Amino acid sequence: MNKMTVNEAIGQALAEEMRRDPRVLMFGEGVATKRPELVTEFGAKRVRNTPLAEGIIAGTAAGAAATGLRPVIDLLFAPFLCFAMDEIVNSAGKLRYMSGGQFEFPMVVMAMTGAGWTVGAQHNHNLEAWFVHSPGLKVVMPSNAADFKGLLKAAIRDDNPVLFFTDLALGYTPGEVPEGDHIVPLGKAAIAREGRDITIVSYAKMVGSCLQAADALAAQGISAEVIDLRSLKPLDEETILRSVRKTGRLLVVHEASRMCGVGAEISALVTEQAFDALKAPILRLTGPDAPAPSSYPLEQAYLPQPDAIAAAARRIAGHVRTGPLHVIPADAMTA
Repeated sequence: MNKMTVNEAIGQALAEEMRRDPRVLMFGEGVATKRPELVTEFGAKRVRNTPLAEGIIAGTAAGAAATGLRPVIDLLFAPFLCFAMDEIVNSAGKLRYMSGGQFEFPMVVMAMTGAGWTVGAQHNHNLEAWFVHSPGLKVVMPSNAADFKGLLKAAIRDDNPVLFFTDLALGYTPGEVPEGDHIVPLGKAAIAREGRDITIVSYAKMVGSCLQAADALAAQGISAEVIDLRSLKPLDEETILRSVRKTGRLLVVHEASRMCGVGAEISALVTEQAFDALKAPILRLTGPDAPAPSSYPLEQAYLPQPDAIAAAARRIAGHVRTGPLHVIPADAMTA
C-alpha cells in the first residue's frame, strides 16, 4: 500500500495507463499545466492544454475515440459540461449503438463537482443524474484515493464513454492505494461498513459523512451498513437489494438535489424489488433544490451533515417516530 492524495492517485492512474497503451492521450483545460510530469514523460502531443471551448474539446475526443484513440479530457467544473452536451450525450453516447456496434467510443470525460471550495453556483452544481439518465454513458463518482485510481484505470480501458466526476473537496484527501495494476470494475459498489439495522447508500464525499453518522449511531445501539456506490451507472443493484433485504430499512444520501436524483432511482428500485423486506419508509437526505452558495458556512449548511444523517437514520429505525427534525430540511425528508 502507498499513501497518497486523491489528486496523486488520479495522476498515477493516468501515467500507468499512458505507459500501458500508446493510444491513451489527455487534453483539456489546463491539463498540461496541472500535470507537468505527464508532459515530461509523454510529450506535448499526448498531453496538451486546449482553449476554453468545452464543446470543441468533447467533439474532438469523440472523433478521436471513433478513430481508435482513447482520449481522456478534463472540462474542469461540472457546470461547464453544459457547453458539451451535444458532443457527449448526442454523439459519443449514441453513435456506438447507431453504428450497430461497428464503432467504439472509449473516452473519459473528467470534471470536478460538489461543495467544499466555495467556487460559487456557476462552478458548483452536481449534475451526475443528467448523465445517468443518458443512454450509452457510464458515470462514476469515487469517494477515496484507491477507488479514484482503480476506477479511472477501468474507465480508460472501457470501450464506452465514461463521465468521471471528482468531488472537489476530496482532491487533497489522503488514502491508502494498493500497489501494482489496481483496477476497480465499473458497476460494483463497496460495502464501506457492515451493519444489520439500516442500510445507508451514498457516493463521493457523502460516504465519509455517512461513516461518521454510522459511528454516532453505533454509540446509540444502531448498526448501520454503509454502501459506497462508486459507479452510478452501471448501478450495482444486487448489492443494494441484498443489504436492504438484510436490514429492512433504507436511507439514501447525496449532495445533489432530491428531485429526479440518484436517490429517487434507488428508492424506486428497492420499492419495486424488495418492498416486502421493508420495515420502514425509505428516506432520502439530499441537498436543496437551490443553486450552491459561495459562502463557506452557507455551503456547509447546504450539505447533508453527519448529525442530520444520523437523525434521519434514527427516524427510520423508530427512535424518532413523530414530529419534525429541525436539523433536516423538510423537503429533504420527503420519501
